[in-house]
Amino acid sequence: MRRSHAATGYMLRAMEANPDRGAGRPHVVVRHRKERLSKCSLTGLETRPDLAFYRYPDALPPAEALVGGACLDLDAPVLGPEDAGRPLIVIDGTWRLAARMYRATGLDRAEAVVRRRLPDDVATAYPRCQTLCPDPARGLASVEALYAAYLATGRDPRGLLDHYHWAEAFLARNAAVFARLLEAGSASAAR
Repeated sequence: MRRSHAATGYMLRAMEANPDRGAGRPHVVVRHRKERLSKCSLTGLETRPDLAFYRYPDALPPAEALVGGACLDLDAPVLGPEDAGRPLIVIDGTWRLAARMYRATGLDRAEAVVRRRLPDDVATAYPRCQTLCPDPARGLASVEALYAAYLATGRDPRGLLDHYHWAEAFLARNAAVFARLLEAGSASAAR
């Protein structure tokens, strides 16, 4: 079932009317129905209680799942410990489809959702050609982005990479970045 523009407008108004910060709610993953599950980096995480998966365009997340959330985006302020109370919002699809999904869910116009990016020096280990990514050096597999976002916000990322084939390479490639994120999260928690 596709959501009409009127329904999207209603969703945006509902999101803006409820400014709660979303603490304790699951993180939202909007996965395109054409995403090949055999290649999807998030496969295996669907049963985690801290993640809520929605299949675009068949099932879009309700407004209350998005309110106060932090949507990962390449062109935004850096995600950090101050965002720890916000549920994360991840668009899971090809770069070509992700832009369409972002608009269709209303995330491009929602004032009750903040856009955040990961530190620029987080590097992917996923072997792919990203011809449509606005900045291929910064493009990450969805599970890599989720893992880095957990660290950046001081969350415990244990188990996120358990099913990821390139986990060891990803952790090794980003060891210094992750150490810095952990230190920043610890310093923030001590305040």
